[in-house]
Amino acid sequence: MILEKLISQISKTNVLGNANIEINKVCFDSRQVASGDLFIATRGTTVDGHNFIHQAIESGAAAVVCEEIPNDETKKACFVQVENSLEALGIIACEYYGNPAEQLTLVGVTGTNGKTTTATLLYKLFEALGYKTGLLSTVVNYIHTQAVEATHTTPDPLELNALLAKMVDAGCSYAFMEVSSHAVEQRRIAGLHFAGGIFTNLTQDHLDYHGTMTEYLKAKKRFFDNLPANAFALTNLDDKNGLVMLQNTKAAKHTYSQRTVADFKTKIIEADINGMLLNMNEQEVYVSFVGKFNASNLTAVFGAAVLLGADSAETLRIISTLHSVSGRFETINAPAGFVAIVDYAHTPDALTNVISTINQILAGKDGRLITVVGCGGNRDKTKRPLMAQEAVIGSWKAILTSDNPRNENPTDILNDMLAGLNPLQKQQTLVIEDRRQAIRTACALAQKGDVVLIAGKGHEDYQIIQGVKHHFDDREEVKRVINDKM
Repeated sequence: MILEKLISQISKTNVLGNANIEINKVCFDSRQVASGDLFIATRGTTVDGHNFIHQAIESGAAAVVCEEIPNDETKKACFVQVENSLEALGIIACEYYGNPAEQLTLVGVTGTNGKTTTATLLYKLFEALGYKTGLLSTVVNYIHTQAVEATHTTPDPLELNALLAKMVDAGCSYAFMEVSSHAVEQRRIAGLHFAGGIFTNLTQDHLDYHGTMTEYLKAKKRFFDNLPANAFALTNLDDKNGLVMLQNTKAAKHTYSQRTVADFKTKIIEADINGMLLNMNEQEVYVSFVGKFNASNLTAVFGAAVLLGADSAETLRIISTLHSVSGRFETINAPAGFVAIVDYAHTPDALTNVISTINQILAGKDGRLITVVGCGGNRDKTKRPLMAQEAVIGSWKAILTSDNPRNENPTDILNDMLAGLNPLQKQQTLVIEDRRQAIRTACALAQKGDVVLIAGKGHEDYQIIQGVKHHFDDREEVKRVINDKM
């Protein structure tokens, strides 16, 4: 593709050299550059691509997109100076792959919790409606029925547009994707045309990256600020930041709620460990999901589907057939009479929601809640004591353990969690660093009618310890313990 065409949608550029040249491929990693390629020098959190411009040119780069042009390299390649090279990367990636988002009805889901469930259920719903559909999620990506491994909540712009292009080639009409705050901040979605955006909620997470809740909020809001006028913006009124998302959007504004008047309103009529009977926009539907948080997610799914033109009655019929997403309130029944629940809850709010839901189901019964939970290493440390507090306050017994320690000492992480507990709470808490042993202990303590909640990792089938990735799946561990006890 011609460089001039690739950069044509970037608002401000300063071109030094001949832009009427053929580009073989686009790279933002200098190690991948070959003769005739375009290298985009982006500024990351730890590495600045501008430091590798010389290396890219030595490898044969025909052109370089950057924010600062180095004086000593200008005769060796065509240079395109831009205000923000991350933004430019997104826009160029769209052009390079033929702007696939414009050939799809693309809907983005953002928020702290519920992104995966909402996006995945929309994918399943539209597949059931008879449309070939794509999915980009934390758990797995789908190109119609073809599963593609997911490495990030939102892939980098080149990978993202490559996946969208494959969806177009496969005949997909719709695509649903999670939009992380990192993706917005790092401009991974720059240049994409969205038909709609959904906001689930905002609670403490990723402060290791954003620094403050205000900056975290701004990143989420920016997604809605950039939606076009012909898109829809669907927000959760039950979250205090729901209306904030709509303040500056040009998109058509719509709302959903369980507590107040909204375009899409849901009320839980009955609930047990297997599901809920809901009243959704004055129509009753039984779903195989549990908890207010899932009622909220399902309302967002229903609302988005209707806004996209789906028949409301048929939408509700299909919603009644859907099942939980992998690792999201996934139940495993033990012959001994207790139930194990594996859930991805890795923020204080998400953990509170899950624990509250389980306790509501157990109310008036003899069952007790045993919670196994840890916190990830090299991530927001301020939520660690909060996670421990929520686990201990809401459970008969809490077992603190390792999650993904990454490059941190697991003992240090557990000490950070324990710092949130008073002396009495510490006496009521078990600390078992080895996650496998923690799960075994929880199941050994469980009696008939009890619930064992294993929180934090959900669908993940690995554990990262000292930077090394080991196979580890909470669901496998629970089933192994159950089989041993049979």
